[in-house]
Amino acid sequence: MNAAAKDVYFEDVEIGAELRSESHVVSAEDIGRFCDLTHDHHPLHTDAGYAQSRGFPGVIAHGLFGLSLMEGLKTALKIYENSSIASLGWDQVRFLRPVIAGDAVHVVFRFTDKRLSARGDRGVVTESLQLLNQRAEPVIEAVHVALVACRPAAAAA
Repeated sequence: MNAAAKDVYFEDVEIGAELRSESHVVSAEDIGRFCDLTHDHHPLHTDAGYAQSRGFPGVIAHGLFGLSLMEGLKTALKIYENSSIASLGWDQVRFLRPVIAGDAVHVVFRFTDKRLSARGDRGVVTESLQLLNQRAEPVIEAVHVALVACRPAAAAA
């Protein structure tokens, strides 16, 4: 499955298929906006001197910023543009390394499981995701479970 895939419905999901997002450079301004949005202004995220005193080269992003960015970078691929119904949750979330202001990150994800729901017009898709930095080091890994529509023709059959 290539990164240009559009409108992936339940039937289209190939277990083991892997996709990669475009890169995004995380800026200190991005981190600051997330601080404002979440009301979490801990100095690790706002004060480079403080972050350096804790062993980081500069301000670091919140773990949940990185997790949210993973979903956003995946969404930008538009694979579920018309087929997404709901996110059913995130499991096994691990923050492996800090995302530092200036890092260029991208998502690699793989379809790992799928099953048709009892309704028959949708299915549950499991994805394994990693957020990687510019050195190809995993910074976050997680499992996401999504509810995805079946193709309209298949649902009517």
